[in-house]
Amino acid sequence: MNKEPFIRISRRDDLPIWKAWLIRIAAVIISLILCGIIIYGLVKLNPLKVYITMWQGAFSTEKRCWITIRDCMMLLCIGVGLAPAFRMRFWNIGAEGQILVGGIATAACMLYFKSLPTPLLLLVMLIASVTAGALWGLVPALFKARWETNETLFTLMMNYIAIQLTSFFVSKWENPYGSNSVGIINRTSQEGWFPSIFGQQYLLNVIIVMALTIGMFVYLKYSKHGYEIAVTGESERTARYIGINVRRTIIRTMLLSGGICGLAGFVAVAGASHTISTSTAGGRGFTAIIVAWLAKFNTFVMILVALLLVVLEKGAAEIASIYSLSEYASQMIEGIILFFILGSEFFINYRLIFRSKAKEVQA
Repeated sequence: MNKEPFIRISRRDDLPIWKAWLIRIAAVIISLILCGIIIYGLVKLNPLKVYITMWQGAFSTEKRCWITIRDCMMLLCIGVGLAPAFRMRFWNIGAEGQILVGGIATAACMLYFKSLPTPLLLLVMLIASVTAGALWGLVPALFKARWETNETLFTLMMNYIAIQLTSFFVSKWENPYGSNSVGIINRTSQEGWFPSIFGQQYLLNVIIVMALTIGMFVYLKYSKHGYEIAVTGESERTARYIGINVRRTIIRTMLLSGGICGLAGFVAVAGASHTISTSTAGGRGFTAIIVAWLAKFNTFVMILVALLLVVLEKGAAEIASIYSLSEYASQMIEGIILFFILGSEFFINYRLIFRSKAKEVQA
């Protein structure tokens, strides 16, 4: 008689939300303990002081708090943009490119329409960035809908085209010469900059992204289009059977996803850096994949995930500076914590079943 395997993996049908969060919290605690052991073993530092320093790197001053919030909103905006595509199981890996083309459109408006009143200029910039990102997302959607191409490779390759386009426009608009960035920063009149609200430079970033977050949650959960996205993601055959136009859904969803990622380029250029370069996206298009995936495409949960990732990034940079640690050592700490958080999703979705001694004796 064949023996039952010592360990079997079984998918969980439904785990209560509170248990899922307990698993995530336990994963974070275990990762912090492990990082503490590694920190002490490498540099003989008190891990608690290191963790306090990480927190201070993100929140020790009002300016740092707002920079952390600004970066969190940028990452959240991209995650919100990826949510509908990923919910449909359309693996949009092209957020980097969509951000860049949205940034290019924003920079062009700041350069060529700067005579417009600021409110009208911002509206033109917003429309241009969303349109550019949507069209960039439309190309792989059309190929997927018509010829069943691999959207992962297609969207990934389009990132490199966007990077080269950005390099071209940077060289065309470069000012001052040799800076490798576009001199659209006018510190006198600041055409196209987000205005300060209640004295806060980045408050408009928060308003725009939080409005998108709420809107996307309602769209995916309660709208007819959100239902069609969910059904298409579960099974295209089922979607066709109940009368959903799958091609139209794919195209419409990628227009939305690309448009929001393009809007992230608008937020990055007009609300943060006030310039455009090949580093405008800064890898956040890939980091946002973790945000969307960990949050299970729930845009409200994405707020917490995005904030966690930004705090880890700021904290890693701070401990590298304060304690003269290697950049790789600080990134290792960040990586260990992320590894445990990602790994906790396995135990949320699956359970390990060990062979009991009674069954072993019977075998």
